[in-house]
Amino acid sequence: MRLALEQAQAALQHDDVPVGAVVLGPSGEVVAAAGNERELLGDPTAHAELLALRRAAEKVGGWRLTDHTLVVTLEPCTMCAGAAVLARVAWLVFGAFDPKAGAVASLWDVVRDPRLNHHVEVGGGILEADCGQLLRDYFDSRRAGGVG
Repeated sequence: MRLALEQAQAALQHDDVPVGAVVLGPSGEVVAAAGNERELLGDPTAHAELLALRRAAEKVGGWRLTDHTLVVTLEPCTMCAGAAVLARVAWLVFGAFDPKAGAVASLWDVVRDPRLNHHVEVGGGILEADCGQLLRDYFDSRRAGGVG
């Protein structure tokens, strides 16, 4: 999670919401990492999770990330939770819960929906205080500056 937090911090350099993601291989090695790049790329799908999953798939040479773990600082949205299912990741570990858009525990449970053909094991609340504080600080600073 600390590596994901580093990616989230890096997203601040281009004024993106500080969310970071890391994909770990079967032995725990870092396969790929990313922070949000929506503002940087002008792409609404450039969430940290999607970028990390894409980079991991490229590195392993295929879209199936079976036995891999996705670590992310914020509970994934529906798009990113769906991508984790489609990538066949084994584990999803997240930091802060997202009561407004979380699709793993807060609003929905996309990754463990029994109607889908793949289910992801989930661990939430890992370094939750650190992950949440980074986001609160970001949004507080934007509100103070009249943005957002």
